[in-house]
Amino acid sequence: MNDFAPGSVSINPANGEVIARYPFDDDASLNRALDTARAGFRAWAATPVAERLAALARIAQILRRDIQTLGEMAAREMGKPIGQARAEVEKCAMLCDWYAANGGAILDDRPTAIGPDAYVSYHPLGAILAVMPWNFPYWQSMRGAIPMLLGGNAYFLKHAPNVMGCAYLTEQVMLEAGLPKGAFSAVNLNNDQVSKVIADDRIAAVAVTGSVRAGSAIASQAGAALKKCLLELGGADPFIVLADADLDGAVKAAVTGRFQNTGQICIAAKRIILEQPIAAEFTERFVAAVRALKMGDPLDESTYIGPMARADLRDELHRQVEGTVAAGAQLLLGGAPVAGAGNYFLPTVLAGVKPGMPAFAQETFGPVAALIEANDVEHAIALANDSEFGLSGALWTSNRDLAKRLARRMETGGVFVNGFSASDPRVPIGGVKKSGYGRELSDYGVHEFMNIQTVWFDRK
Repeated sequence: MNDFAPGSVSINPANGEVIARYPFDDDASLNRALDTARAGFRAWAATPVAERLAALARIAQILRRDIQTLGEMAAREMGKPIGQARAEVEKCAMLCDWYAANGGAILDDRPTAIGPDAYVSYHPLGAILAVMPWNFPYWQSMRGAIPMLLGGNAYFLKHAPNVMGCAYLTEQVMLEAGLPKGAFSAVNLNNDQVSKVIADDRIAAVAVTGSVRAGSAIASQAGAALKKCLLELGGADPFIVLADADLDGAVKAAVTGRFQNTGQICIAAKRIILEQPIAAEFTERFVAAVRALKMGDPLDESTYIGPMARADLRDELHRQVEGTVAAGAQLLLGGAPVAGAGNYFLPTVLAGVKPGMPAFAQETFGPVAALIEANDVEHAIALANDSEFGLSGALWTSNRDLAKRLARRMETGGVFVNGFSASDPRVPIGGVKKSGYGRELSDYGVHEFMNIQTVWFDRK
């Protein structure tokens, strides 16, 4: 990088080739961007709700029109298989559709127990700094931006340095949809600049999706500035399969829940906890299904497993696998990087994983599944909760009443019964423990960054 201005570089993880170099915003351009964001917020907040809703609908239309272009950028920048990349763009369009159809009611004044003389109204806070990761380069930013924009806030995006092409394409979509300049801004910043932005009075609050380390650092800075902060951090999500579960459905869901996006998902099924009576049969079926997944070029329509986004992440995953095997787990499949160009790692299945092993205690962010055997239902719940994380989880059983009782005992922000964890605009997403705090999506995601104002007439 010595021959280039300081900045970030986008590298194709499938072959190691440089796609583009993006200079960091210097202090002068950052100051202009913050001024523009403040002006964009004022213009957007003054825009009638009906016009905001119409703009969301236009964003959906543009996303669908440009779905191939957007998908190819994600495939090149972070290695997402092209079919999954298009699905991500379509999911963003559906997000816009849902808020365009339901956003008016979410922003309506709400009555209180006092009666007609008191109500609650919702007002935007300002420009929100969003520090976002690379694994879903469109969805991660859009799932925060669209609810915030609906509420009249501005969105100030500091995206991951390896997906700045996706970030700038997203900003173009917003401008084409008619949002005022600055209502959605993509900036390329280093860590020192992020700290300056957090402290800047032109920023009202902060949202972070990322690692525990990054979230802790940013939250402490936001706290020092007395600014609200939303954190969606790491996960080691349990996927519990009880003895009475539909094994065909559970195996299929576990494979998808663990290996889609090459396993690089916060709410992936990272710890698969199997009740003893079905553990052997599940394991046999699961290994066979994982072995059948096709790894290859992310631009190949038939590819399901692409390269990992960065070489350092692949190397860290390899260390976790080796450490888990050294601690006594059995390697049933994969377990190593693929030789040659690209950041490929073989789809991996580990069995006999126990508490304390890296694949149990740590977040494994890649195509590695940890199979854990539970003696009974109580043991399964204890294993699921034996984690510093609490983002999401899945529970497979044919007993609906039992599922309701057990879900209440799972220390996670979401429980998906007879399915795998997913994000959807109709329900909130977020975690507990070291997985963070605050909620995105649904009405909660809109109200999270609003001034919730009480109005009370004639109080005696």
